[in-house]
Amino acid sequence: MVEAPQTAEGWFSLHDFRSIDWDAWREAPESERERAIEEGEAFLKHRELVADADDGESALFSVLGHKADLLFLHFRPSLDDLSAIERRFEDTALAKFTERETSYVSVTEVSGYVSDDYFEEGADAVDEGLRRYIEGKLKPDIPDEEYVSFYPMSKRRGEEHNWYDLEFEERAELMAGHGEVGKEYAGKIKQVIASSVGFDDHEWGVTLFGADPTDIKDIVYEMRFDPASSRYGEFGDFYVGRRFPPTDLDAFLAGEPVPTGRVPERDSAGHPHGGGGHGDEGGHHGESGHRGDDAHGGGEGHDRSGTGGGSAHGDHPHGDGDGGEGDHPHGEDGSDDGGADEDIRGELADLDIYAGKPHGEDVYATVLYSEADTGELFDEVEGLRGNFDHYGTHVKTAVYEGRHTDRAAVVSIWDTASAAETAAGFLSELPDIVARAGEESGFGTMGMFYTVKPDYQTEFVETFDDVGELLAEMDGHVETDLMVNTEDENDMFIASQWNAKEDAMAFFRSDEFSETVQWGRDVLADRPRHVFLA
Repeated sequence: MVEAPQTAEGWFSLHDFRSIDWDAWREAPESERERAIEEGEAFLKHRELVADADDGESALFSVLGHKADLLFLHFRPSLDDLSAIERRFEDTALAKFTERETSYVSVTEVSGYVSDDYFEEGADAVDEGLRRYIEGKLKPDIPDEEYVSFYPMSKRRGEEHNWYDLEFEERAELMAGHGEVGKEYAGKIKQVIASSVGFDDHEWGVTLFGADPTDIKDIVYEMRFDPASSRYGEFGDFYVGRRFPPTDLDAFLAGEPVPTGRVPERDSAGHPHGGGGHGDEGGHHGESGHRGDDAHGGGEGHDRSGTGGGSAHGDHPHGDGDGGEGDHPHGEDGSDDGGADEDIRGELADLDIYAGKPHGEDVYATVLYSEADTGELFDEVEGLRGNFDHYGTHVKTAVYEGRHTDRAAVVSIWDTASAAETAAGFLSELPDIVARAGEESGFGTMGMFYTVKPDYQTEFVETFDDVGELLAEMDGHVETDLMVNTEDENDMFIASQWNAKEDAMAFFRSDEFSETVQWGRDVLADRPRHVFLA
C-alpha cells in the first residue's frame, strides 16, 4: 500500500456563511433592528476577544455575490468550542434575520511533506525557524490583510490521475513545486490550509488573505498551471469577501461601504473593540487587544466557568449578555424564564413588596464572585474601572465584601447589554473568579442597591443578622449573605440562594419579612431593586 504521510493537528476551523433576509430586515420595527445590531455586535466582539475559549481567533467578513452576505470565521482549540459558538449565535436577535447558506468544518495540520524529522524525532529535532513555521500552521493568526477568498478542494482520484496512487516521494516533489509558485507571492498572500478529511465534503479548506484582491486571483490562476493542481486538483465553490470590524455591523446592514474607517469604541485597555477597524483610522487586526494586551489579560478573557455578563434581571431573554460556556440565555435549564420573572414580580406586588422594574429596565449588570483577597481584587477592579469611566454607558462598577462567606462580588452596571457584555470579558479575568451570579442551581434572588441612611447602617446590619438566623431555619434555604461595598458601607448587596422558587416565596410571604419591609422604608435612602435568577 502507498505510504500515507504523518500528520499533526492544531486548531479546528469553522467557516460560517450567512445570508441576510433583507425583506424581513426592512419590515422589522426599528427597535427590533437596533436590538439585533446590538446583540450581533456584542456576540462578534466577544468572539474576536476570544472570551469563550482558552485560545483561538475569529473574524467577520462581508461576502460578495449571491452565495452569502457574511462570513463568520472561527479558529478554536476544540470542536466543542466551535459548537458552542454556533449555538450562542442562534440565541441572538440578529440570528432570526439570517439564514445559513453553507458552512465548512476543518482542522489545521502539518504533514510529513514539511519535515520527516518533526514526526520521527519530535519538535526538538528541527531548528527554531521550522518550529515557528509549524506552530504558525497549527495555530494560525488571522492575517491583517482585508480581502479573503475561501474554497474547498480535494486531490483527484480518477482512473488516469489518482493522487493517492502516487508514491510519497513523487507527491512530495509535486508539493514542493506547488510551494515554489506560492513563494512568488510572499508578502502579498497569506494562506491557511486546514484538513477536512472526515469532517466535510472536500479534503481541505483553503483560505487566502491579501491586501489586493487581484493578488488572490493571480495566485490561484498561476497555480492552476502547476501539475499538483492541473492534474490532481478538484475545487468546490469560491467565496470572496472583505473583513470589517463588528462595530461596523450597523453600517453593513444600512448598505454603507465597510469597513467604514471610523474609529471604533475602545476597550478598557485603550484598544479598539471588534478586532480592529481596517480603515485608515481603525488600526490593524493585531492591535485589537484580543490577544490579552490589557493589564488583566482581558483580551483572552474566557468564560468557561460561566462568568459572563447578563441583563440586570439575570435572564437576558435573547442573549443580551452572551457570555461564554455555561452562560445560558434563558436560565440554567435552557428554558425561557422571562414569564417566571414576571410572575414573581406580580406575586411580590400583591404582597406590597417592591420588586424593581420589569423587563426593559434601562441598565444591565454583570455580577461575578471571587475568592481573591479583597484588597488585591479592589486594586484590579479600580484599574479596570478607571478605563470604564471613559464611556458614557458606564454606570457603576464596585466590589462588595461578604460578611458571612469567603468570597467577594464584583458588580458592573451599564446602560447597554453590549457594554455590560464587553466589560464581562475583562472582569472574568480578575483574580480567583469562581462563579457568576445566577449559575448556581436552584433559585437565586439578589437584593441590589440597598442604600442605607448613614444613621441606620449599624442597625440595618444587626437586623439582617437577625433575619439571617430566621433564614437558616427555613426549608429550602441554602445561603444568604449581606455584602458591603468596600468603598461605601451604606451600599449593601444581598445574595440569597434557595433550593426552589417556592422556598424563597415562603419567606417573602412570612410576617417576619413583611415587618422587615415596613422597617426598611424608614431606614433606606431609596427603594431597593430586586433581581431574580431562577
